[in-house]
Amino acid sequence: MHVHPNGNVEITQICLLAGKIMLASGAETYRVEDTMMRIADAYGYENSHSYVTPTGIIFAINGAVSTTRLFRIATRSTDLQKVTLVNDISRAITRGELSPEEAYKKLKRIDSANLAYPVWLQIAAAAISSGCFAIMFRGTWPDFLPALIAGGIGFVSYIYVHRLIPIKFFAEFMAATITGLLSYFCYQAGLGNELDKIIISAVMPLVPGLVITNAVRDLMAGHLVSGLSKGAEAFLTAFAIGAGIAFVMSIY
Repeated sequence: MHVHPNGNVEITQICLLAGKIMLASGAETYRVEDTMMRIADAYGYENSHSYVTPTGIIFAINGAVSTTRLFRIATRSTDLQKVTLVNDISRAITRGELSPEEAYKKLKRIDSANLAYPVWLQIAAAAISSGCFAIMFRGTWPDFLPALIAGGIGFVSYIYVHRLIPIKFFAEFMAATITGLLSYFCYQAGLGNELDKIIISAVMPLVPGLVITNAVRDLMAGHLVSGLSKGAEAFLTAFAIGAGIAFVMSIY
């Protein structure tokens, strides 16, 4: 932790930590930049500059080389609770309620906290939502159970394949393939009436909805590099899902 001669935590470090937490937790690029600059402004540094991409952050105060920092984002996930907590801290700083030391300690606690839902709850949510999607897509009630089974087991396969082989594209491809196979077997066993509705519903938990939304919002905000890169990431995920299902359908 960098410290000023007067004992205060370096403001650049606070801004970078806040930006890192938000970007790694699924926040939009323009929101990350805005939060970092607001924190710097609240602590008396009005002339701050930030450049954020999905894989890194560059931040400087007054354009000085000594205050310029680069932070690389190695992994990204979706944890909107952390984004909300950082926003709350940013607002408290803007109101003058937190000193730099207090803000840094709170941000460190958020960064190290595991606020994600338990794996079993994520799996249950994926399974139930898959079944509900089957009804929403105008499937029949007999399609609810096979969609629930295929969606839940497909999501389990995504989690564990990604742990074994940390390549997102491969994990999504395998999860989609397993989901397609289970959907087909359930349909052949007479558990559902419409195979297409079952498959579409079961792969919905894998669809990169937040990434697509953030890509569009970044493009609309003028962040072309981030918007295009997130769009490419969403396209690869969609391609992996489609390829997995196409592989199953080509077999049967």
